[in-house]
Amino acid sequence: MRRIPGPVLIALATVLWGTTGTAQELAPDGATPLTVGSLRLLVAAVALLVIAAATGQLHRIAGMRRPATLLAAAGVAAYQPFFFLGVDRTGVVLGTIVAIGSAPVFAGLLAWGYDRTPPSRLWVGATVVGVAGITLLVSAGAEVGISVGGIGFALIAGASYATYVIAARQFSRAGQVIGPTAVIMAIAAVLLLPLLGTADLAWVGTGAGTATIMHLGILATALAYLVFATGLQGTRSTTATTLTLGEPLTAAILGIIVVGERPPLLGWAGFALVLAALAAAAAEGRSNRFFGPRRRPV
Repeated sequence: MRRIPGPVLIALATVLWGTTGTAQELAPDGATPLTVGSLRLLVAAVALLVIAAATGQLHRIAGMRRPATLLAAAGVAAYQPFFFLGVDRTGVVLGTIVAIGSAPVFAGLLAWGYDRTPPSRLWVGATVVGVAGITLLVSAGAEVGISVGGIGFALIAGASYATYVIAARQFSRAGQVIGPTAVIMAIAAVLLLPLLGTADLAWVGTGAGTATIMHLGILATALAYLVFATGLQGTRSTTATTLTLGEPLTAAILGIIVVGERPPLLGWAGFALVLAALAAAAAEGRSNRFFGPRRRPV
């Protein structure tokens, strides 16, 4: 994977993440978003630890930076409940827009604070166009309800994801991927274990339930995060979060193909804007204009 350009790997990871919504739609009755989110991290953690052990990467765990590890794990763990709380309080449309759309903004602010250098106009333009496209794509033909609390939860989800990206970039930049990703996912899974304490998990034992969790845990989480972490080696963290706007784009495409949804004209306009933003973000990721020479970019 290291021979593949970083932005391409990031885009591939967002495609894998984009299958999450469709998979949950096909899950058996009784599967709640919080339970599914916790189980997918648990399965992913086990899979990544097995891969790390099989490839001899566990020895690198001892040298991991503890603050960055904890920040990345906290970001992954916090994103799950806060995203679903935001969606529950303010609806799928606005919750998705705020959570996914705010992540690149938070990443830009965090990177700016670290590097003391403002982002480039190209990145700002790509992010603005991408968020506008996501807004049209997700909200076209839907009724949007506003809840201050829901928006707040969605913003925390966006900030949590940005925190993960900024922290994980420290490992990827040092050439560490499998071991750190496994540890980060394992800590995140442990943090969410209390959510499974009172949950009804009978649906997991069904064929459809097992298939759903295996897909979400292994493909849409373990593999996706490995691909994403590898892509971070050659991609700025801010560019990476802008490229993740492709996740709802993938979800929308799957909704059309698998579920049979038909977006209105504004939805197709959103498609076009997101594609343009992704192309601009990928171009920005290959340039050296985002950060100045004073410090190595995050």
